[in-house]
Amino acid sequence: MKRLCLVVLILILGAHNLYAVRIKDLVEIQGVRENKLTGYGLVVGLTGTGDKSGAEVTIRSLANMLRNMGIQVDPTTLKPKNVAAVMVTASLPPFARSSQKLDCTVSSLGDSSSLAGGTLISTPLFGPDGKVYAMAQGPVTVGGFAVGGVGAGIVKNIPTVAMIPSGAIVERSMDASLGPRILLLMNNPDFTTTQRLVRTINEKLGTEVAHAQDLTSVEIQVPQQYLNRIVDFVALIESVDVAPDNRARVVVNERTGTVVMGDDVRISTVAIAHGNLSIRITEEPVVSQPLPFSRGDTVILPRTGVTVDEGGKSLVVLPSGTTIADLVGALNAIGVTPRDLLVILQCIKSAGALYAELEVI
Repeated sequence: MKRLCLVVLILILGAHNLYAVRIKDLVEIQGVRENKLTGYGLVVGLTGTGDKSGAEVTIRSLANMLRNMGIQVDPTTLKPKNVAAVMVTASLPPFARSSQKLDCTVSSLGDSSSLAGGTLISTPLFGPDGKVYAMAQGPVTVGGFAVGGVGAGIVKNIPTVAMIPSGAIVERSMDASLGPRILLLMNNPDFTTTQRLVRTINEKLGTEVAHAQDLTSVEIQVPQQYLNRIVDFVALIESVDVAPDNRARVVVNERTGTVVMGDDVRISTVAIAHGNLSIRITEEPVVSQPLPFSRGDTVILPRTGVTVDEGGKSLVVLPSGTTIADLVGALNAIGVTPRDLLVILQCIKSAGALYAELEVI
């Protein structure tokens, strides 16, 4: 019973007019988003934990780097055990300006065992358009370690992934602007929620400045008095509270036995019977000895026992309009396990008595 209560998480996803959410948490503003940056570089200064001598990419990259610095070397003579080829990633925030610093993540590409103690050399970070938006460099920070000998080793966390706090400097500013029209994109598109959002914004500003293009987007015309104060206007809109609405839904994860149900889920009149059949087979060795002065042999024979236990069946009738709390209480009363609950919900849905979407992930 307790396990079922722990597994079934009752989320109030659609309680009408019982709660409100800020518009900031319901929408995204078109154009105000992060941009992903990626670059290829080398981490140097490792204590023998770099890529092995057979890492062709690392060898060529190291030779090219030295050649660009005016040093001619034979790539076949390089032993990159103190060097690791890495991918460097970072997120460029909206409205980023030149000289702004970013955190970046460094991930090993080759067979390096650890990046601890290394330093990333200057690495350009490219945007989706192929342009360089930032340069990354600096000592890496690893939240783990990897040590070992010939026969055994110990690894804690992931030592082949590291961080460089404020390790990238923005070189190219992001050109973006807001106004005179702002487009809000709904995180969870829904006709009712979109309609409520438009009505609430217009009531807040006292004029018809917002209208829904569809269930996904809402366009807002920036009022004249806010044309030079876009930040103040967006902050005003984001702080407005709206009561969202969602479809009744039951989400089932068969791998973990987790069931998540919204408070809107309703069930029509249905009877649920639950019973268990347990079959137990045991074997016990028995020694069989021959009679005295006989010519038989002593042997060990298995003795098999079969026990069948059919649990007491229970029949629970749920009336029309039953809420999810009533359903959980009724199923707890008859000792339903999480795995049984998955089957029961699917059967109720097949019977047409579950008024909610049943999503199995």
